[in-house]
Amino acid sequence: MRKNLDKTECKALLAQNYIGRLAYVSGGYPHIVPITYFYDSDTNTITSYSSEGHKIHEMRKNKAVCLFIDEIASITNWKSVLLQGTFEELSSIDAKHMLHEFSVGVKKVISDNYGEHPKYISEFSAKIDAEDTPIIFRIHINEITGKIRQTIK
Repeated sequence: MRKNLDKTECKALLAQNYIGRLAYVSGGYPHIVPITYFYDSDTNTITSYSSEGHKIHEMRKNKAVCLFIDEIASITNWKSVLLQGTFEELSSIDAKHMLHEFSVGVKKVISDNYGEHPKYISEFSAKIDAEDTPIIFRIHINEITGKIRQTIK
């Protein structure tokens, strides 16, 4: 049986995961890349970070983005969420604060779901070279939809 997830179920799936696929537009074409993220239910935003590069450059030009999250057990047992939102680059104290929130939040998701207790961001997210300054960004969620398929026995 396939059905739509309600907003509460969509947000729960976002909160229970930390890896998604970010879609952004460059040169009139969509690009999709995996990211580590943290869903902040208080602000209904996604927080992530990246080094300076193609993705950041293009999101600065076109702030409309999507994020896709899924859990797939089998072809007949899966859940997915698609959110559409707006990119916001953070700076200064806001960036430092949200990077801390990102780290604490993802560590909690990993601990709750897998019983592991990472100490450093590099244990669960892409490592940024020491000479690069991480770009901290948020996605403000404008629309969220989800689907579930489960076989009833």
